[in-house]
Amino acid sequence: MNRSESPSAPSRRTRRIVLLSLAILGAACAAFVVRRPLMMAAPRCLAGRWHGCYDTENGVVLMTLVGLPLAALAAWSLSSRRRAVGVASAGRMSLAEVGLAYGTAPFVWLTLMPGPGAGIVAGRVSLVPLRDLVTMGPLGIGGNLLVFAALGFFAPLRFAALASVPRVLALGAACSALVETAQYVLRLDRVSSVDDVLVNATGAALAALASRRWWRTTAEPAADQPRPAPAPAG
Repeated sequence: MNRSESPSAPSRRTRRIVLLSLAILGAACAAFVVRRPLMMAAPRCLAGRWHGCYDTENGVVLMTLVGLPLAALAAWSLSSRRRAVGVASAGRMSLAEVGLAYGTAPFVWLTLMPGPGAGIVAGRVSLVPLRDLVTMGPLGIGGNLLVFAALGFFAPLRFAALASVPRVLALGAACSALVETAQYVLRLDRVSSVDDVLVNATGAALAALASRRWWRTTAEPAADQPRPAPAPAG
């Protein structure tokens, strides 16, 4: 082994541990800040009741936080199985897949949650850019930035074809437009706003920039293919 490359594995392992620790700390801080509203939904969620848990924002956020250990276990299990058959970049690939799905699904669920007039009130559309930003407020803007943040962060880690900020921006905008269209077609008593699309796409792009140093590149071997067996020594 080249001496100049020997410290690379420990340093990568250290970075992963630090990042995982920061992620856990961030989740714990977020849970502490919003603990009171989350606890309002806890009794119904723990009782397994749909009403008051999965049809409320507090309940969905609470169950998402509670399920984080299961998501981590799923990522570890996938990574272990792939390493066993010699798949390259098994850890990053598994983490990206689980993080993309688990980090996006709850937010999409929240955006598609019906309002009180669902099925009765006609769909509403707002196509004037930046008009609705004033009424969103900091909490609304922050929430919209997070809707496809996991998609923007993890998609370039999993797919080399998406290792580009403009592509992630376009993907985030397309997914957001699809959600806004569903809100209108399903008559969910929500406003389908172009500003939601703009902020969702911006959140995806910013998250992509945050993960840029770990993106897959086309120069790497395909991560979903087993490594070739070493040639026997002559």
